[in-house]
Amino acid sequence: MARAKRGTKARSRRKKVLKRAEGFYGGRRTLFRTAKEAVDRSLVYAYTGRKQKKRDFRQLWQIRIGAAVKEMGLSYSRFMHGLKTKGIALNRKMLAELAATQPADFAKLVAHACPEPVERVQK
Repeated sequence: MARAKRGTKARSRRKKVLKRAEGFYGGRRTLFRTAKEAVDRSLVYAYTGRKQKKRDFRQLWQIRIGAAVKEMGLSYSRFMHGLKTKGIALNRKMLAELAATQPADFAKLVAHACPEPVERVQK
């Protein structure tokens, strides 16, 4: 039986890894073994980053809504509770967008969700 040589398969596999390692520093870009380790680790970071991005944006929207609601003498949690009890189903992304771009409409929404705002406590 003839000897099987893996020239094209191995080369294409290495080229694929080295193509992904473009832009890395030093041997991590040129040496196959270190490039493979760096690429594997970068893929793990990319997967984790896609999950973290969702968390980060939700946190940002909460901060924006909280800041807009605080100007009207209300807390974030009371506002969200008021929305839930009134049956207003707007997600945090839309609420943050509304608070940033259309403050007058957001104020109406706050007034509808919580008719009697709590007085702000001065520190």
